[in-house]
Amino acid sequence: MRARRRIHNLVLTGFMGTGKSSVGRMAAALLHFRYVDTDALIESRAGKSIPEIFTTEGEAGFRQREREAVGELRTCRRTVIATGGGLVTDPASVESLREHAVVVCLWASPETIFERTRHTSHRPLLRQADPLGAIRRLLAERDPFYRRADVLINTELRSTREVTQQVLKAFHLAVKSGL
Repeated sequence: MRARRRIHNLVLTGFMGTGKSSVGRMAAALLHFRYVDTDALIESRAGKSIPEIFTTEGEAGFRQREREAVGELRTCRRTVIATGGGLVTDPASVESLREHAVVVCLWASPETIFERTRHTSHRPLLRQADPLGAIRRLLAERDPFYRRADVLINTELRSTREVTQQVLKAFHLAVKSGL
């Protein structure tokens, strides 16, 4: 029998464009929790944007900064944490988050993600000739990691409010059961 987890926080993960930020902000407001976006935390600590970090330090440098940010969040209580889409590929970061949070993965199809992100310029992993192909490739690579979340929620054809309500239900059930 495994030990009950002490869940104090809610983590939203998933690919870019799945709604982590908008759902996270709404969930935090409804729970009266603080909201933290790991990408914003990284930018604040680094004094530069995510695209600048990718340009100067590469993805490996960014992932190291991401691990450090996750480490800082260990002591948080009553916090909704939205992660970058690739954080799940680092097992140490995920396990660190699972020590104090229920991990909810938001999901959408490659086509929906493309439609949601195609007009943004702050997505360094999509600065390619074939962004939809890149989304498909990255989703396929990350899919096994996303499936390790405590809960998976499809955001297709649902409003932010509907997805947030599903997330809150999953969070309350996880807190009650200790997973």
